Parts: sequence; C-alpha cells; structure tokens
Amino acid sequence: MSPEYDKRIGRRDALRRMGHAALGAHLAGAVPLSTPPQQGELPVMESIVLPACYYQHHDADFARDVPEEAFGGWQKEPLEFSRAHTAVVSMHAWDTGTFDEFPGWWRVVPYIPRANAILRDVYPRLLSAVRVSRLTLFHVVGGGDYYKNLPGYRRAVALAGPPPPAPAKVTSDPLRDKAAEFKRIHGYPTERNTDDISRGFAQIDFPDEARPLGDEGVAENAHQLLALCNEAGINHLIYCGFAINWCLLLSPGGMADMTKHGIMCSALRQATTAVENKESARAEMCKELALWRVALAFGFVFDVDDFIAALAPDRA
Repeated sequence: MSPEYDKRIGRRDALRRMGHAALGAHLAGAVPLSTPPQQGELPVMESIVLPACYYQHHDADFARDVPEEAFGGWQKEPLEFSRAHTAVVSMHAWDTGTFDEFPGWWRVVPYIPRANAILRDVYPRLLSAVRVSRLTLFHVVGGGDYYKNLPGYRRAVALAGPPPPAPAKVTSDPLRDKAAEFKRIHGYPTERNTDDISRGFAQIDFPDEARPLGDEGVAENAHQLLALCNEAGINHLIYCGFAINWCLLLSPGGMADMTKHGIMCSALRQATTAVENKESARAEMCKELALWRVALAFGFVFDVDDFIAALAPDRA
C-alpha cells in the first residue's frame, strides 16, 4: 500500500481509539461526551473504516492492440461505512454430504471441495468476528426445509407478510420443451446425476460453521430479506457463501434482487468461490470475473483479513 494509504488508516484508527476511550469514560461517569457531530455526519463510534477494493474500469487506450489493457484495474481505498446500516450475509452455505453419498451431485458441482475448505478455514473466524462486532448477520437459504424451524426465519416470514405474485410466464411449445430436455440430458445435469442431486437436496442442512445462532435473520427470498433489512435499517449487504457467479448474483435474495431495492451489495473475496468450467477452473477465472462484476455493478470487494481486522474490538 502507498504511504498515503497508511497515513489515512493510521489517522482514522487513532480517531476510533480516542472515541472508544471517550465513550468508556462517559459511561463510567468521569467525563461528558464531546459535542454531537454536525448534521449529516456519523459519530466516530458509529462508522467503520473498511479497506475496500474497487476496479478502475478506465481509460481504454485505443492506441493499444487491446484498449482495455490500459485500465487501472484493482485498487484499494479505506472507506467509511455505517455500522448500523451494514450487514454480512451468508448465502447458500450448505452441508452437501460426501462424494461417496452423492457422487452425481459432486460430479456436476465440483466447487464443493473449495466451498468446504472455505467453510472450514475462513467461516469460523469470519462469522465469529462479525458476531462480536456490532454488524448484523443474516443468512439466505434455499432448497429443502432445513431452516423453517429457526426463530430468525419465522421472524422474517412475519415481517415480510404474503409473498408478491410470481412473475408471469409465456406459453411454451413442444419444440422448445424438446430443446430444453436435450439440454438437460446432454448438457447439465444429465440423467446420470439427477437422482443424486435430488437426494442431496432432500437431506441438505447448514454446516456447523455456518449455522445461524439465536435469532439471526434467515430469509429464503428477496421479499423476506428486504423485510429483515427494513427492520434493522440495513442498506449495505456484504455477501459470503456459494457461489459468487451463480447464487450470490442471481438466486432469490442475491445481489440482482436486492440492488433493485436500492441496497448496495458487496462481497468477501476469500469467503466465496465460483462455478467454473473446463477452460476456467485451473485459474478460477470465473471467480475473478464475478468479483470484477460485483465491483463494477453492485458494490465493493473486501479481503477477509482486512475485514476482520477492521472489526477487531480495539477498533470499535
């Protein structure tokens, strides 16, 4: 990082520690709090500085063989966000069993081992840091009914009320249906794998590392997640889970849904993986493209270590 970056981070961290000490003295009855902030400003204690990754998608240079190679690319800048209006969302973090149990599922969803490694190595420290901070934690679920007895889900249902009408659909035709069936049999997921996928979803559950605690909000669609956001005053969702270029973008409660309601949607780089293809998997290029898309069209990308450090108690 540049010296200017380090200087800004140091100054803001110092302000945060001063604010924390002042609040502690006030609660002990020793000194009054300082003058309230001016209108439009957040008190020091109510904001958090997160090193935010963004993408400089400019300027193309048409004197080059490939104009886009002149772009600035990935950059990082410390930005302030409101603690009260920011939430972390764990989406589609599933216990998908083992290869021996559901080989057909694993054969067409080979990111499962990558997701399991993230659940094992990243999720415990990430969710622990969120829970001891003052950030809200939500869970977006799907498939099966493994979540329907949770208090956070029942609260979301009660807050959201009746779901909106389903989108209107056009009428199909026999040739279109035949083409779709060809794709299912020869492309994805194929007859060989369908039964294992169905059996897997019938037994799906949270992994221990991602199981909701207490009354943390649990939503199965955008309607319910929006209700939870409105209840908590959330306008910025930071997603983790699986997968960044599939469910997190386009499934119910994903970024495309929530952006329509004016919510900023960001992602945690090391807490997600992607659906990859034969050509992209070795370098995980689909993940890189999806994170670039998040940075351009939705919000920011945060590195997990930076994020956890910003949530540390001595920075509160």
